[in-house]
Amino acid sequence: IAYYNSATWLLQIIVVLIGIVLTALLISKPRPWVKMGMKIYMIGLYSWISIVYYFIYCEERSYNGVMAMFWGVMAIIWIWDAITGYTTFERTHKYDLLSYVLLAMPFIYPMVSLARGLSFPEMTSPVMPCSVVVFTIGLLLAFSRKVNLLVILFLCHWALIAFSKVYVYKIPEDLLLASATVPAIYLFFKNYIARNLHKET
Repeated sequence: IAYYNSATWLLQIIVVLIGIVLTALLISKPRPWVKMGMKIYMIGLYSWISIVYYFIYCEERSYNGVMAMFWGVMAIIWIWDAITGYTTFERTHKYDLLSYVLLAMPFIYPMVSLARGLSFPEMTSPVMPCSVVVFTIGLLLAFSRKVNLLVILFLCHWALIAFSKVYVYKIPEDLLLASATVPAIYLFFKNYIARNLHKET
C-alpha cells in the first residue's frame, strides 16, 4: 500500500476529482453524455485497480494475478454495459441516505487509517479496491431503477473477501466495506425481485 500510494498519489487525486465531478453531474444533470461518461470512468477505474494496483504494485502479494484478472473481468462487464446501455442511471430516491453514506465512504477510509495512528503513505486511500467497491455500490443505489446485477454479484464476492483481509493484512478498515455491503446487496435484490415479480421466470 505504501509503495502504491507513494508512486501514484498525484494520479489518485486526479482520478478522485474526475469522480467527484462526474458524480455531481450525474446527480444534478443526468444527461446521456454524463451517464456514458460515468460508465467510461468506471471502465478506467476498474482497469486502474486491475493493472496499476494489483498487477504492478501488488506484484509481491500472493495471487496478485488472480486479483488483477478479477478486476479486469469487472472492467469488461462495464464495457459491455456501456455498449448495451443496460444500467440506465435513473434515480429512484428510495435509498438516498444509504447511497450518500456509501459515496462518502472512500474519504472515510483514510480518516479511519489516521485514527488508527497510520500516516501517509501507509494509510488506505480513496483509489483502492474496497474504496472503489463502496463508491460503486453507493452510486448504483442512488440510481437503482435498473442496475447490472452481474456487477453487484462480483462486488458482493469482493465484500466477503474483505472479511479475510481484516485478519490477514491487518486492515480493519475493510470492516466498513463488509458491514455496508450486506444491506446494499439485500436492497438490490429486493428491488430486482419487485420489478420482475409479474414475469414468468
